[in-house]
Amino acid sequence: MASSDQRPTPNPVCGSSDDMTPGNSMTMGQHMLDKGAEIMQSLKPVKQMSQHICTFALYSHDPTRQIEAHHYVHRLNQDFFQCAVYDSDDSHGRLLGIEYIVSDRTFEALPPEEQKLWHSHAYEIKAGLWVNPRIPEMVAKPELENLAKTYGKFWCTWQVDRGDRLPLGAPSLMVSPQPVNLGHVKPKLVARRDEKYNISTEAISHLRLEIGEPELINPQADYWKNHGKGFAVDIKSTEMLTRAPFP
Repeated sequence: MASSDQRPTPNPVCGSSDDMTPGNSMTMGQHMLDKGAEIMQSLKPVKQMSQHICTFALYSHDPTRQIEAHHYVHRLNQDFFQCAVYDSDDSHGRLLGIEYIVSDRTFEALPPEEQKLWHSHAYEIKAGLWVNPRIPEMVAKPELENLAKTYGKFWCTWQVDRGDRLPLGAPSLMVSPQPVNLGHVKPKLVARRDEKYNISTEAISHLRLEIGEPELINPQADYWKNHGKGFAVDIKSTEMLTRAPFP
């Protein structure tokens, strides 16, 4: 099975509606356990998520498939971010996957084969596609100037855009919008996002004209744009190791 447009298996049919994850409603006991755990446990990694970013992502193997992506960001240091990516910002948002974001200097230290899996952020930031909802542009701008020089690797584990009601099959590598034909985000997606947050992507892009672009975006990144080839993950059976790989 591969991270393709075809569902690897039939979708489960149980559940109250076609757009809901299958399963029964939570019991009172489960709600009480969650509330108790929230009080008693630290949940430290989750509580480090300090930013909400809304942007768009394209499937590496098929850029015509595009999604709105909500990133909840945990910054480990100035050079590394880790993001939980959801399909929406409401309480029932579905976890689509994860994105790692690194600075340009960290990216340059990666092996060339690894760099092919990463995408640049300069265009989507300059174009106003990457926004921090409800944060004034003047407050976000200093951070955006740094993020314009970063690279990301986004693995999507739940392809809700093809109708999957559960995470099915192999993960899919995602890429960022780019100023080429297949890299442009569909206007209806942008319009829907703009209406939701009462913003104008076009107006935001004008406000970001002064944000500096990297002097050079490594040509190994955005591999699909530069080479016309994406990546898809195949799952195959393999022999299990019967001994420890290291002494």
